[in-house]
Amino acid sequence: MTDPRLYVPRFNVMDPDDVRPFVASVATAQLVTVGHDGLPDATFLPVLWEGDRLVGHLARANPHWRRIVDGSHALAVVTGPDTYVSPSWYASKTEHGKVVPTWNYSVVHLRGAVTVHDDPDWVRGLVTRLTDHHEQPRAEPWAVADAPADYVEKNLRPIVGVELLVGSVEAKAKHSQNRSAADRAGVAAGLAADGRDPHGLVAP
Repeated sequence: MTDPRLYVPRFNVMDPDDVRPFVASVATAQLVTVGHDGLPDATFLPVLWEGDRLVGHLARANPHWRRIVDGSHALAVVTGPDTYVSPSWYASKTEHGKVVPTWNYSVVHLRGAVTVHDDPDWVRGLVTRLTDHHEQPRAEPWAVADAPADYVEKNLRPIVGVELLVGSVEAKAKHSQNRSAADRAGVAAGLAADGRDPHGLVAP
């Protein structure tokens, strides 16, 4: 059996320089693992990609973390904006009518060994870095240290840390790159008319 891989046609490859910024901007992932019983689990969680590790946290009440086999293979799926693309937006529709609907989206798959961290200091560090990441752009950023220490401790107890040692990265940006410039312009105009920002959904 071959290793599972993300299907990426040659015209849908995400620019390697865009992969980390994409993951940082989304800052969430679906973590997929398989327990001892061979059954899969998936949880949506906030994440940071730091060096060769993707880190995040789960609710302690979520049984997923107890089913994670330390060191086992895991998959983190990071998805960006997505949208239906109507064939009526293509300029080529009026030329020959040989057009069909599609769906545009971006996705990154991170695979590697997963480890659970049920350690208050590790979790505190992660929550602090996650908070700083999201608060940094604000004029008056909130910090974990702004809350009373006992209140922070109380709110750290219900969460557990998780870490993925990234062994492989696969990224896909399906943004109508295989269409003509006129068709892509039509998609951008159609999205704008529907109230959607075309940025990140259609290639320029």
